[in-house]
Amino acid sequence: MTPTPAPAASAPSIRSGIFLAAFAFGIFASHDALVKVLGAQYSIFQIIFFSSLFSFVPMTLVMSADKAVENFQPHNLKLVGLRAFLNVTGMAAAFYALTVLPITQVYAIIFAMPLLITILAVPILGETIRLQRGLAVIIGLIGVLIVLRPGTAELTLGHLAALVTAVAGAFSSLIVRKLGKSERSAVLVLYPMLASVIVMSILLPTVYVPIDLTSLFAMAVVGCLALAGQLMIVQAYRRAPAAVVAPIQYSQIVWATFYGWVLFSDFPDRWVIIGTSIIIASGLFIVWRESRSNVSDNKPVLRSPNMRPDTGPSLKPKETSESDRMAATNDKGERS
Repeated sequence: MTPTPAPAASAPSIRSGIFLAAFAFGIFASHDALVKVLGAQYSIFQIIFFSSLFSFVPMTLVMSADKAVENFQPHNLKLVGLRAFLNVTGMAAAFYALTVLPITQVYAIIFAMPLLITILAVPILGETIRLQRGLAVIIGLIGVLIVLRPGTAELTLGHLAALVTAVAGAFSSLIVRKLGKSERSAVLVLYPMLASVIVMSILLPTVYVPIDLTSLFAMAVVGCLALAGQLMIVQAYRRAPAAVVAPIQYSQIVWATFYGWVLFSDFPDRWVIIGTSIIIASGLFIVWRESRSNVSDNKPVLRSPNMRPDTGPSLKPKETSESDRMAATNDKGERS
């Protein structure tokens, strides 16, 4: 039985997907810059609590508009709970790293997440890493070492926090892949959000300081920016193939350099630039390899809509991307 080819995405749709992705990652960079500004005055636990609280209401409205949502009972409570824990841990680590390190350094380390996803997909998803992807991972990790420069530059808790963010995000993405279609999007959104509010409300009394209205408004903006960026990423993946959208996330380094220079008088040194370039190049190669047929069974990087544990991939697009549709069609054809 010959499978019917999946319809190709139209050029206008792809262009709109690219635009939405670029805009979304610019929003994420603005979110991170605002977190860094607030972090000079408030604890990260306080920032996370109020930003999560302010994003909870609009997110609830978004979920309630989903006609397919029948209940919020998870089918795999352990994995859903583990992912909620990883999201809270990754978010706290990311916020801390942003408050103590230049944004470009934080991004350089977080950009190693596709490398970690590729490595962890072997034991978790049964993925096979062939020679070229293996070399790309090794080269990318060398880029991380160039950014960190152990032995020559001071390694701080901020660097460790950024690494924790990358690891937590990688595990979180693979858990979503492991869950497959067994969990509703509403479950994957609600539980991490509830976990962050509950955990931060417990920690809040130990770090709370009075908040002025301007800062409270800024924390509300942080929550809304995270939600807006996530929703735009979902729409981008609905309109354009994953292989087109995924590389656009690296545009955040441009925004990070701009915000670092304008707001914090930070500019990446040559080692950060070199290391980041190597990490991005290896990540792009992995994305390109996964986009090719008969290379990856699971496509763990391409099916991880965002490299951020605080914002995704929580809302899975209802419609799969072109690469996913082709993979599903090929699978059906092979079974037939």
